[in-house]
Amino acid sequence: MRSARVPEPPLPPPLPPGRIVELPGRGEFFVRQSDAPFPGAPVVLLLHGWTATADLNWFQVYERLARVGQVVAVDHRGHGRSLFSEEPFQLEAAADDAAACLDVLGIDSAVAVGYSMGGPIASLLAFRHPAKVDGVVLCATAMEWHDKIGERVLWKVMRGMQILFKLGPPRHLVERYLRRAIERTPELKAYRGWLVGELRRGDPIGTHEAGLALGRYDARAFIGALEKPAACVITTKDRLVPRKKQRALAAAVRPVKVVEVRADHDACLVKPVEFGNALVSAVTAVVDAGVSREAQVGA
Repeated sequence: MRSARVPEPPLPPPLPPGRIVELPGRGEFFVRQSDAPFPGAPVVLLLHGWTATADLNWFQVYERLARVGQVVAVDHRGHGRSLFSEEPFQLEAAADDAAACLDVLGIDSAVAVGYSMGGPIASLLAFRHPAKVDGVVLCATAMEWHDKIGERVLWKVMRGMQILFKLGPPRHLVERYLRRAIERTPELKAYRGWLVGELRRGDPIGTHEAGLALGRYDARAFIGALEKPAACVITTKDRLVPRKKQRALAAAVRPVKVVEVRADHDACLVKPVEFGNALVSAVTAVVDAGVSREAQVGA
């Protein structure tokens, strides 16, 4: 008879300082913010993916990015420790939240880095608040998720799953995913108890509505007009966002750099070295492109 597993204490990995900030007229949001590594360092705004939290999405790369610039990471509405709004989730509102967060923190502008759902939020932030964005880095994401018949069917099924989402992620699915993740990346074992907690954070209804918003999202009408330096990190083994869609996005934004990572959609968690290298390279390319553009304008 197999003995029951003893739960691990939820001990977190090293993380930047975090706090709740109030955004006027919008509510309370959880934000992590590192110190600037050097005078004049760029700000790197991290926008996480669907069903995740800022920490779950980015904890493997916080330290490396903090050497490039000042890191700011926010939990989107309905996710993590941020507010559970009675308003239906909208990607546009999440982008406006990010802009308001920069204002409250006294930050003029930032490089917006979006992973999966964070990609649309970063793109909308650049479109709706161009003065707040120095450039964008789009990771494991796409311009739309409804072009294929199978995708449209999936989102229709999603509309009928609200009762299931009210219950939150089933414990056995969380356990199974973590077991497989630790098999691929054994160093995650030290943080297993913490990872369980992060995977179960957030508002299930808000998460459900965010999924529906992704199903409606279509950036093809505006994405090519973003006048910001862009870079793309493409996960070539991605089963959730096919690489064909990721490459179509890259072609539309005319990036200064494209970096490919041979990994599935959870590259940020289980491929920390490969993803970290790709992300730092992409962010650095966007920062350098922005500096070059400013120099040309000032010449």
